[in-house]
Amino acid sequence: MKAFKAGPMKALTLRLQDELFAVEAESVREILDLVPITEVPNAPAFVGGLINVRGRVVPLADLRVMFGMDRPPPDKDTRIVVIEIDIDGEPTIAGILADKVHDVTDIEAASIEEAPRVGMRWRADFVRGIGKRNGGFIIIPDLGRIFETQGARNAPVAASEERLAS
Repeated sequence: MKAFKAGPMKALTLRLQDELFAVEAESVREILDLVPITEVPNAPAFVGGLINVRGRVVPLADLRVMFGMDRPPPDKDTRIVVIEIDIDGEPTIAGILADKVHDVTDIEAASIEEAPRVGMRWRADFVRGIGKRNGGFIIIPDLGRIFETQGARNAPVAASEERLAS
């Protein structure tokens, strides 16, 4: 498990299906309502689209793919969380779909545990830790590892980039 900073983790909580996830608030650039998505032919389902964020082409990832969840159509609560993550040592901007964004909260470091290797329905290496709050669990995904594993930076974007940027 990657080490967390001492003290509480300031996290943006979001829902993917019926599960509560948390991403480090300092990595969040902005939260957007759903915007037009340009699908990329032959791209992996995880990063199958691109969005235009203030004139910049940004890959849009769906974490539900990585966690084997259903992918219902977007609704009034669907949001895009624009984050900056480190991929192969380089800061990269990406969007992630969220079924609903909740709030920014503190998750106490003492309440975050390593993901168990047994009994998880997800790959443990994609989970940085599991926090506890108000009697429930919050999954903290390892976004860097997920994006690196899926080669998100190598998604075929050239054909769609010009269309999206205009």
